[in-house]
Amino acid sequence: MLARRWIPGLLTGLLALTSPTQADVPDAASPLTVLSWGGAYEQAQRRALFTPFTEAHDVPVAVDSYNGGLTELRQAVADNDVSWDVIDMTRSEAMAACEEGLLEPLPPELAAPAPDGTPAPQDFFSGALGHCFISHSIFATVVAYRRDAFPGERPTRIADLFDQQRFPGPRALQRIPAANLEWALLSYRVPREELYRLLSTRRGLDLAFARLQGIDKLHWWEAGDTPVRLLEEGKVVMASGYNGRFFAAMVERDLPIEILWDGQLQEHETWVIPRGAPNPETARAFIRFATTSERQVALARHIPYGPARHSAAMQVTTHRDTGLDMRLHIPTHPINAQGAVTKDEAWYARTQERVEALFHEALMTQE
Repeated sequence: MLARRWIPGLLTGLLALTSPTQADVPDAASPLTVLSWGGAYEQAQRRALFTPFTEAHDVPVAVDSYNGGLTELRQAVADNDVSWDVIDMTRSEAMAACEEGLLEPLPPELAAPAPDGTPAPQDFFSGALGHCFISHSIFATVVAYRRDAFPGERPTRIADLFDQQRFPGPRALQRIPAANLEWALLSYRVPREELYRLLSTRRGLDLAFARLQGIDKLHWWEAGDTPVRLLEEGKVVMASGYNGRFFAAMVERDLPIEILWDGQLQEHETWVIPRGAPNPETARAFIRFATTSERQVALARHIPYGPARHSAAMQVTTHRDTGLDMRLHIPTHPINAQGAVTKDEAWYARTQERVEALFHEALMTQE
């Protein structure tokens, strides 16, 4: 049933992509509306992607912000009232939205080849090109801590997040299962390759819930700028968050925090076009532009998210404003990635509703 629902759209997309002008911006194109994540991330996108696209194609870019999730998209598609042309979406949510028929197909031919002519499917990392999405970067959910809260011994392992005897003080965690479940099981010394097998059982979920319930003075956050603010105000001593936002706080505001890279949860960030987008041709042109090697490198010079293309990853150099070596701050750097967990996005897409319901039932009484 699902396949039948979006085959017509797929055929239309494939036919539209057979000419050399497959990603041309239509004449007198309307402004492009992008739904993204706000904060330092959006500012980096404005400088590396949105403003250059406007300059190249004379198309204004308007940006709305959200905190992820599919609720608004589902309602907009159901009401036939979609106002966004492009959405910046995590790969797990893009996979789930694609399965629900909420997104337009994006054939791999839409992505430009590498500068040396290598076809896009060979240049992008494995899993970066999906039926309805094209990955543009790899970010990490990490834990950061205040240096002045631990003047002696400092946290070095993700298990230290749960050890409030050695590292006392309030914590802040995102109000979703992802990262929290993996970190909880890692604290029991569950091998990384066994995480999702164990989380597929009620026993594994209960173990994770018990570990999270054991945290004293736990703050739950939803907006991406909240963990930085809580750390800055001293309301918590450790917080989960996105590595790019923590980097911005350390570099641009000199906030006394450090990133704990152990256990970082790596995930692809993607571009998608919602079904019924008002300007799909312009949206495809933007995605082709924004996923070129040149633009991925430009974004990585503003915020430390790893490019999703081999040709771009090899070109990452310094921070555009400070001259810091950005290779040392991206999640995919070999040193930072030693204890990384690759998010099993297919598992989350498959189990999202059930796991979220159990997560909220077990933990949302803890405020």
